Amino acid sequence: MTELVTQTVQPEKTYALKDYKTNVHNTWCPGCGDFGILNSIQMALAELQLPPHKIAVVSGIGCSGKAPHYINTYGLHTLHGRAVPVATGVKLANPELTVLAVGGDGDGFGIGCGYFINAGRRNVDLTYLVFDNQVYGLTKGQASPTMLKGLKAKGMAEPAVQDNLNPMALAISSGYTFVGRGYALQPRSLAQLIAQAVRHRGTAFIDILQTCPVYNDLHDKEWYGQQHDGHPRLYQLDDTDYDPCVHDVEDEGEVMAKKVQAIAKSYEWGQRIPLGCFYKIDLPTFEDQLAQGRPRGMDSITRPNLFNRDVTRLIESLR
Repeated sequence: MTELVTQTVQPEKTYALKDYKTNVHNTWCPGCGDFGILNSIQMALAELQLPPHKIAVVSGIGCSGKAPHYINTYGLHTLHGRAVPVATGVKLANPELTVLAVGGDGDGFGIGCGYFINAGRRNVDLTYLVFDNQVYGLTKGQASPTMLKGLKAKGMAEPAVQDNLNPMALAISSGYTFVGRGYALQPRSLAQLIAQAVRHRGTAFIDILQTCPVYNDLHDKEWYGQQHDGHPRLYQLDDTDYDPCVHDVEDEGEVMAKKVQAIAKSYEWGQRIPLGCFYKIDLPTFEDQLAQGRPRGMDSITRPNLFNRDVTRLIESLR
């Protein structure tokens, strides 16, 4: 007699927004733009339906460094300016993880600027989100590298004496394959942009304009919300005929033209500020290139043998 065995197929789990939230008490200042960015990240992850246990969020030091505490994924709160190299290591150690690096403009473009530039050269498949409020919020409002020269916010003893850095132009010229800009107080559109960046295979960067109601009284909610000649200061590139995508990666002329276009658009500031994707090109990732160059018999960088490695020699060397 043949016995029939029935198998129950478990329905695929659907993740809700609450699945990406934690119960950790949030200590950001009331009205901080970080709340909008946090909500946008969680909304993007829910839209992508990524299992929380397959995501890692890596941060540096600063107000933004607390973000992993509030997102229900693997989280690493690392050193000042080191979020990107740590995130790179996480992705290369376990390529199956979706990796996000988060940090502030001082963290990423000051002490971490060298890491920021070289990350673009590699094109590791990760997403870097910068909370850009033009000040060092955690250390009481000094000018960050993105503060315009000559401006003086209320947390500064004197006007900024150094030229500011354009993170968008720097990212494009460094080799990032997805470059965008968002606004913290437009969480729905920012969530869509973050989802685009995470879907992109390669190193994606988003500069997120963020309000700091405590120390930056120059670029506050009211300033970003102003209109000029009947047009809002902030506008979406998707609402124009702007095309950020490189359609033929073999056409050096098109690649250069799209980079020049994106860099020029990144300098549009003041009465009109564009948001959205500025530049996008699909190229082999760092992991792809490593996998192609590895001899047979070695662990593949895309399918590493994580659980059957002899680490005896390493342990002995540390005794």
